[in-house]
This record gives sequence, structure tokens and C-alpha cells, in this order.
Amino acid sequence: MASEHTRSDRRSQAWFGLDGKLGFVHRSKMYNQGYSASMFDGRPVIGIANSASDLAPCNAHLRQVAEAVKRGVLMAGGVPFEFPTISLGETLMRPSAMQFRNLMAMDVEETLRANPLDGVVLLGGCDKTVPAQLMGALSADLPMVMVTGGPMLNGKFQGCDAGSGTHVWQFSEEVRAGRMSREDFAAAEACLSRSAGHCTTMGTASTMACLTEALGLSLPGSAAIPAVDAQRHRIAEQAGGRIVDMVEQGLVPSSVVDRRSFENAIRVNAAIGGSTNAVVHLLAIAGRAEVELALDDFDTLAADVPLLVDLLPSGRFLMEEFFHAGGLPAVIRELGELLHTDAATVTGRSLGENCADAPNWRTDVVRTRAEPVHEAGSHTAVVRGNLAPDGAVIKVSAASEDLVRHTGPALVFDTIEDYHARVDSPDLPVDASTVLVVRGAGPAGYPGMPEIGNLAIPKKLLDAGVRDMVRITDGRMSGTSYGTVVLHVAPESARGGPLSLLRTGDRVTLDVPGRRIDMDVSDDELRRRAAESPAPTGTGSGYEWLYRTHVRQADTGADFDFLVGRRGHAVPRRHL
Repeated sequence: MASEHTRSDRRSQAWFGLDGKLGFVHRSKMYNQGYSASMFDGRPVIGIANSASDLAPCNAHLRQVAEAVKRGVLMAGGVPFEFPTISLGETLMRPSAMQFRNLMAMDVEETLRANPLDGVVLLGGCDKTVPAQLMGALSADLPMVMVTGGPMLNGKFQGCDAGSGTHVWQFSEEVRAGRMSREDFAAAEACLSRSAGHCTTMGTASTMACLTEALGLSLPGSAAIPAVDAQRHRIAEQAGGRIVDMVEQGLVPSSVVDRRSFENAIRVNAAIGGSTNAVVHLLAIAGRAEVELALDDFDTLAADVPLLVDLLPSGRFLMEEFFHAGGLPAVIRELGELLHTDAATVTGRSLGENCADAPNWRTDVVRTRAEPVHEAGSHTAVVRGNLAPDGAVIKVSAASEDLVRHTGPALVFDTIEDYHARVDSPDLPVDASTVLVVRGAGPAGYPGMPEIGNLAIPKKLLDAGVRDMVRITDGRMSGTSYGTVVLHVAPESARGGPLSLLRTGDRVTLDVPGRRIDMDVSDDELRRRAAESPAPTGTGSGYEWLYRTHVRQADTGADFDFLVGRRGHAVPRRHL
């Protein structure tokens, strides 16, 4: 059980509770904001880590959400201090928002440790923002609650629902195939983002919000609430009150999350049809929590979990329907004994207790285990072989059934730019059996593992009616994407992985049921090619140098090697 903390031993009192010059300095400077002395008398000081930014549209509305958190903190007897963090907007940041996930985690961790905070509420929405904040907070191990920003309202186009990302990829391919006009494409652009919030499909943002709830690090039912629904502010207010209680109880993340929590998150990810990006994020988060988690866990732990949530890109509906169906608590209750229902959560109750009475108002959206969207074992598969010795992942529920066993000649591109330059050429040596490969897109190689995996179908095949092909990359793909795409190939090509030795014309075999991916090239020939391979290129300077030099591979979460683990929140040395 967490211990009760008194006012005198609060962490913030190492600043505000001091006598003499140092206490004078710490308190008096805060008075310029209009605070009274009673605000620093030992009541819990709560940070609000806000990733709001006009450059990150998924996070822009979090300024208003922060005000609701403050209300909750004040009502519970705490003192709220809002502070900014780096904000990672997936749609604008180049070369990849993923390149800055670890930097944001450092920002959060060091800000928590350096300041007079007793607990923190994390505010994030867009894809990499949530895992980055969790990574930093788990390393600091202060009492914390996550409040995610919530999805946008459903997009609407020509009288039908349209989902973020998923319909963008569909519409753009239809334009290339001549089946959609440029005028309709422009009209669709204005219809998909109808309100504040993150993507409306079960993309990475929605996935990570759900998995944060499954980990027990956010309040029950919070993941699916639309960003503009009044309930989003009410649950933010509740989180503000709850974090004060957690400080009083000394309830820190290390006493909430353990191996059971991550097993629950993996199984929930399978049940919701979550993003493949969850693999690399959960591995990194587990590393910060000092929980042993391996790539193969995502395959073995999900083997008996059916797909229950009928959302795009693996199903039909969007997050607004998921919310009205009952959200994640309905899924957790339906999964029942497949989960560790005794796992702890930030509420102080177990996951099972939180969801024991959760209703499912729409069984067409959240299916029962008796009538799932797809049978068990249909989500993330981990494939290995001489092309990916350390593993690669494929989202089976988004793949074509006739391609999960496939052999064909490779067509290899060393950069995504080369691919874009050639993909529509009528002279491209490609047919429907070709395996498209883009390398140099891994963590160190690009850098930042961009979401380029859902490669556009070559135009001459698109014109012939081809809508899916086997595609392979050491990069990632958007959680809103679909197709038979092998991702996160490890080791990556830039670190000398076998993918760097593959040549156009080599035959590649994908066998998802057998969990294999191989190239038909002998070991002797691979050794000969390796001996002829050029030395790795430079690592740049500044943050790019830091990233390329210290990023780990995808199969371990792509965190920095020097950031893995928990460093705690001991009060730093004084500066005066």
C-alpha cells in the first residue's frame, strides 16, 4: 500500500518550506503571479505538463483542458502550476515526429525532476506526444495521471463518415487511378477535420490513448471521449482532483505499472485493432518502467485475443461511435479473464474493479467474443528470417488474405525519395507479384523511422486494378494505414542489417502463418555482399548526431541507450 505523506515531507517543501535566504527567494518570486503565502504552506504542488501548440493541431485545444485540470487540483486542496513541453505534431514535423519522441521524454523527465513538484498531470494527444510524456514521467517516478486530448468529431464527406488518415490514403489512390476528381479530393480535404482533437480512426493517437488507459495510467473511460465533448473537461477536472489524492497517498507509477499492466496493454491493442506503432512505443515505455518486455510478446500474448472493435482501418466505424458504445471499459469488460484484472491503476482500484459495471451500448461497434470482427490471432504478427533476424511486424487485420503467404521478386529502393520519383513511371519493372522494398528508413538511417511503409501502389498496377502488394521497410507506417506491409525490420539497413544486402530481383518469401520472412540468397552470397558494402555514412551534428549515435533498434523500442530505466525524483542540489 502507498504510504500517507504529510505536508512537511512533501517534495515541494524542499523549495517552499525552507527558512532563510533560499526559502525567501523561492517564495517571493512566485508572488509576482499573485499567489498568496498560503499557497506554499505544504499543500500538494501539482505540475500540468501541457503539450498544447498551434503547430500540433491534435494538441492545440489542451490549453482549455488544462483549465479544467487546474479546477480539479484547487478543489482537492492542491496548487496547480502549468508548464509547457515540446509538442510533437505528426503532420508537420520533419523529417519525422518520431525523431523527437525521446527528446520530448527528456524534456518532461528533467522538468519534473528540476522543479518543486509533488505530482503531475500529463496533457497530450498526438501520436508521439503521449508515449514521450509517459516515458519521461515513468523515469522520474512522480505521482502522475495522463489526460489525453480525445479524438475529433467524425469527418463527413458527401453524406458519409470519413476517417482521418485512412480515407486520405484511399482518396489519394483513387485520384491517381482516375476514379476521383481533383475537385472532390479538394472538397474532402475540407471535411475530414471538423473539430479539435486527434485522428478519428484507430490510428496511433487513439491507440496510445486506449493503451494508456489499459496500463492504468489514465482514468477509466477517458480515451474515447471526443475532444470537444464536455465530458473531456469533466474527466480532466477529475484527474486534477485524483492527482492530489495520489500525492497524499504516495502512489507513484512504479507501484502502479508492472509486467501485468503491459501484458494487458498488448492484449487490448489486439482487441481494438491498434496501431503497429504501439509496439515500438510500449517497448520504450516498458524500458523506462524497468519492466521486461520483448518484441515476441506482441505476438504470443495476443494469440488468443480476437479483434473486437470494428473501427477503421481494420473495421467500419470511427472513434465517435466507439465512445458512444462505451469506450475502452466496454472492451476491458468483454475481454474478461483474458486480462490481468487485478492489475493496479491510478484510481487506487484494480482494472477489473474500474470496469466491472461497464456497459456496451453498441455491440456492432464493440463486438462480443462470440461474434468478433476477426478471430483470435489476427492482429500483430512478428516475422523473422534472414531478412529480419531481430524481427519485423505486420498488422494482419489490415493485410490482404491472399498476400500473407507470398513469394515474389524484390524491387529495392534505397530512399523514399527514389521511390516517389519512380513509382509512376510506365517503365518501372513491376507486376502484382513484386515485393516493394524501401530501406534506409530505420531509426538511425533516416533518421527517426518515418511513416513511409504504406507505399503507394505503382500507377500502372493501380490502373490495372491492383490495390495491395507486399511492401517491406525498416520504417513505420501510420496507424491509420492499411495493406500487407512488413514494418520495423531489425536490424535496420543503416546499421548493417541484411535488408541492406537485398538486391532487386532477389526472391523474397513472406509467410505470416509461419512467422517467416526470408530472401532466397545463400549465406555465402550474403557474406560476399557484406564485404563489398560501403562504410556507413556520417551521423550529422547537433541533435541529429545524438539521435543517430544513441538510438536503439526498433525491436527494443528505439529509445536512447542512455535513457532506459528509472532515475527517480530525488531533490537536486541547491543552486544558491
